[in-house]
Amino acid sequence: MQEETSFFTSEVQVELREFVSQLEEDLSKQVQITEMGPVAAREERENGTPTRPKPVLSDKAITREIPTDNRSVPVRAFIPTTQIDGVYLHIHGGGFVTGRAHHQDDQLLEIMEDANAVVISVDYRLAPEDPYPAAQDDCEVVAEWVIENAQTEFGTDRIAIGGESAGGHLAASTMIRMRDRHGYSGFSGANLVYGWFDLSSTPSSRLWGDRYLILNTPIMEWYSEQYVPDPEMRRDPDVSPLFASLHDLAPALFTVGTLDPLLDDSLFMHSRWFASGNPSTLNVYPGATHSFDKQPTKLAELVKTRMRGFIAESFQS
Repeated sequence: MQEETSFFTSEVQVELREFVSQLEEDLSKQVQITEMGPVAAREERENGTPTRPKPVLSDKAITREIPTDNRSVPVRAFIPTTQIDGVYLHIHGGGFVTGRAHHQDDQLLEIMEDANAVVISVDYRLAPEDPYPAAQDDCEVVAEWVIENAQTEFGTDRIAIGGESAGGHLAASTMIRMRDRHGYSGFSGANLVYGWFDLSSTPSSRLWGDRYLILNTPIMEWYSEQYVPDPEMRRDPDVSPLFASLHDLAPALFTVGTLDPLLDDSLFMHSRWFASGNPSTLNVYPGATHSFDKQPTKLAELVKTRMRGFIAESFQS
């Protein structure tokens, strides 16, 4: 276990505390997703809010359809024009209900540039219209395509994977499915950012309460109900990868803040990942909330640099 403190200076801490205090005040004036519902929440995400700006689209993004037996899965890709060291398969968050592949073009473009990576982000189907296992099936389809075509399309067989929140869950689940269903254990690295690995709720998620800092206990429960309506299914290893066999997986970087209801998900998953024989690093950031890497703070910039470095290093190992 590693707790990242090397760049957590007093200046960074003060700025973070002030930002979180203002964030909580601003969020207290907003309607929570449990009240507005999926459709309105998606519209709000596209149009932006006082605490979450409207997505800024990059003209360097390429959209593509990955075919399946009876449909196709859209992806959003960033492809370097010069050196390519590997492919980063990215899976966005949003509680399986909101979020789209085009919502973080800026971060994905930075990964492309800093890690010399082809970045492919999966635009998977969303709940409740398409509940479990739709999102996981779509990610599996894209991962299979990337593994089969990376060498011929991009000249590399180095493939890292990662995602944030529900995307961290889907990244872990995709690795497990590729190992068990396709015999592939060759991912070079796993960038798992405040992942949601237990949909039945870890203690930190269950005990968080109503305090509204991006997430809270009622919101987490609502997301679970949308994606996996049957509570009895939520400890199935394919639903909650914390309960899966974790042998023969990639070196992982876990990133989470202490003011995140999903804190225990990363603490527990890192421990199981490491105990299963996989290299694993856990970076815990005091006072950081869910989605803190997307906030306009010095800490966010430093942490994103750390994650991009991890992805780049994974292509060289």
